[in-house]
Amino acid sequence: MIRLEKRRGISKLWTTLTPVLAVFLTMLFGGLMFGLLLGDLSSAFGAIKLIFWDPLFDENFASYARPQLLVKAGPIILIAIGLSIGFKAGIWNIGAEGQYILGAIFGASVALSLFPRESIFIFPTMILAGAFGGFIWALIPAVLKVYFKTNEILVSLMLVYVAENILASVSQGLLRNPDGMGFPGSRNLKDYPSAHNSEIITNSGMHWGVLTAFLSVILAYFLFLKHQKGYEIKITGEAPKAAYFAGINPSKTIIFCMGMSGLLAGMAGLFEVAGPAGQITISFNSGYGFTAIIVAFLGRLNPLGILMAGLLMALTYIGGEIAQLMLGLPGASIQLLQGMLLFFLLATDIFTNYSFKTRGS
Repeated sequence: MIRLEKRRGISKLWTTLTPVLAVFLTMLFGGLMFGLLLGDLSSAFGAIKLIFWDPLFDENFASYARPQLLVKAGPIILIAIGLSIGFKAGIWNIGAEGQYILGAIFGASVALSLFPRESIFIFPTMILAGAFGGFIWALIPAVLKVYFKTNEILVSLMLVYVAENILASVSQGLLRNPDGMGFPGSRNLKDYPSAHNSEIITNSGMHWGVLTAFLSVILAYFLFLKHQKGYEIKITGEAPKAAYFAGINPSKTIIFCMGMSGLLAGMAGLFEVAGPAGQITISFNSGYGFTAIIVAFLGRLNPLGILMAGLLMALTYIGGEIAQLMLGLPGASIQLLQGMLLFFLLATDIFTNYSFKTRGS
């Protein structure tokens, strides 16, 4: 008889191996799912190859896919880094999608209010406004948790739906393009040079949002390993009672972690609306805020791990688009594939805390 026995300590080996195992299982079962959808199990390997290999190494797709890899990965990594700050402290911000939306609205509002003036200060001001929008939206669940002991998971998640309704409202009203023939949506910021988040290197996919995402990885690395605040965050998450006796203020930690999460998510929204998306529309929110949760855990809340996981998740977006075009796969199947990553990560995490024992051992 096989039984589970709790380990005395967390297995560092399995902590490292389980994300790799989760990716392998996702490819295996994802391939089987695609084979069933296509009515031909022999096509399972081809579908996985089309998603994970061809965008990088097949010259028919690589010229388009490689730059897009950075474009897709940038906002996901930036949001995931912010989420990891809170998650390490045991503070669960599940509403990054709403903070992403508010950051885009605040940042785009600055540009649209100044149109058609040109100035080198417009884009930096948009970045600050976007960061501020995400920051104040994240402060709502933080303040409610500190002063009224509410659950930040529920409050932050419910605020996503509020943000979506605000997005629909401004797209059809306050920020609607006056020259848009009555259609919902703002002016296209790609046509506004001072407000456009253009590529730093042509045809590379590298824009200011991607650069900021990479910078956030470096800063988060030093925060967690070198800064006292990172130490406080780690202690708060691992041993709340010890943090209390060490004199760490839990209220300040909650506000700092939630605020930083919202700030980075808001910046991600601004860089997206000023760059790849180009405008505020009803369908602007792309689910990056929820995808970043998977990336944060797949990366083990480690900045370098999040960087790699973000690039992998971006690959599923790009490869998924190619698979939908070439094989006719439904878009929902790609979302299910992404969800499988988190499912299998959580499932295989059992090995980090438990070991299998047989009777008599």
